[in-house]
Amino acid sequence: MTYEIRPIGVVQSSLVDRASAPKQGVEGAPDAWLTFDPAMADGIRDLTVGDEVFVLTWLHLADRAVVAVHPRDDLRNPLTGVFSTRSSDRPNPIGLHRVRVLAIDGLRVRVADLEAIDGTPIVDVKPVLDATR
Repeated sequence: MTYEIRPIGVVQSSLVDRASAPKQGVEGAPDAWLTFDPAMADGIRDLTVGDEVFVLTWLHLADRAVVAVHPRDDLRNPLTGVFSTRSSDRPNPIGLHRVRVLAIDGLRVRVADLEAIDGTPIVDVKPVLDATR
């Protein structure tokens, strides 16, 4: 059985390689732009500045054969199954990023705390729900 994931946009970031990217967005990730395909205009129309959203990405440079890693790429950490880590290397490299919307310019949404590198495909955006929603 196969599944098809179609990118809905792409990340535009000053981060250009995995080695220079922080492990998590809150660890110093620069602001970045989410640039959406024109067909997604209605899908992003209700996003507003200040919203917190989850951005799901396809970590296109990941090693899909990896099933165990040393967390944070630190060999002092014990070898751990990828499903207990946030490693980008995994069989289905879906990235999950909690970000805050800073600005909206047409089909571009500027966000804070996104550690994805430039050119990373965006596969979905979902609101962060709290107890009041």
